[in-house]
Amino acid sequence: MTDTSFPLDQGLDNAVSEGGSVSDYIALLKPRVMSLVVFTALVGMVAAPVAMHPALMIIALICIAVGAGASGALNMWYDADIDAHMQRTASRPIPRGKITPDEALTFGMILAIGSVVTLGLLINVMAGALLALTIAFYMVIYTMWLKRRTPQNIVIGGAAGAFPPMVGWAAATGSVSLESVVLFAIIFIWTPPHFWALALYRCRDYERVGVPMLPVVAGLDETRRQIVLYTMILLPVAVSPVLIGLGGLAYGITSIILSGVFGWLVFKVWRVREGRAADAQAKKLFLFSIFYLFALFAVLLGEHSWQKLIG
Repeated sequence: MTDTSFPLDQGLDNAVSEGGSVSDYIALLKPRVMSLVVFTALVGMVAAPVAMHPALMIIALICIAVGAGASGALNMWYDADIDAHMQRTASRPIPRGKITPDEALTFGMILAIGSVVTLGLLINVMAGALLALTIAFYMVIYTMWLKRRTPQNIVIGGAAGAFPPMVGWAAATGSVSLESVVLFAIIFIWTPPHFWALALYRCRDYERVGVPMLPVVAGLDETRRQIVLYTMILLPVAVSPVLIGLGGLAYGITSIILSGVFGWLVFKVWRVREGRAADAQAKKLFLFSIFYLFALFAVLLGEHSWQKLIG
């Protein structure tokens, strides 16, 4: 592995914030990422065989949301140097001088500790421990260790984004089971093709700041090949909830149809390799991949909500 870390902007070290607004602090939480985390955690809770009291469910979801937000704030603190040089991230609060790195670090640490302790005390220790693991994995393993050192950063670091349904399941049951591992596996295998699709059309951004994303290190064609390989693994994993009784008929039909569309878009990314057309295909795959994951989990949520309603 090669360390291609980008030198820290000295200006950020001594930055004085302009006084961040509420919206700036909300932006630190990465609300779009947080919403997907909360949603997949909710699916884990509802799919679990134990019905949670609504009040406890709300508390658990708030803790998971705050923990996800803490991860976002800590990530922006550590990555402030490279965020300032990437088109996609230059408008974040720290590069714009609205919030200093120290303020983001303090904010993130308070949220992280508070969310883990609250979840552990009010819900159960297993859920609190898994939330702590999620935050630590995202911050230490992915952001600090892998992101700037290896093109496998997304593959290994993707585990952080796959933990939320397992946290939700543990919040309901106090344990981890095969079903929660399957939910974890769907997100874990989905993450590389999802992020590599983004990296295909944002390759120059990552190259500029020295982040060794796969297209930068191995080239666009190898990235396309890896997307195809991971998609071939993803499609059967996505259908697997039906095989263990976690998903019903509606989920089975939805997963097969959407996986077919996913596979077709991956084929288009593989086939179209030149110019703006290639970037457009990669962007289509990236955007559809978000819908794909949301739809799979939405159907699971609907099925299990209905079962509990009539049961």
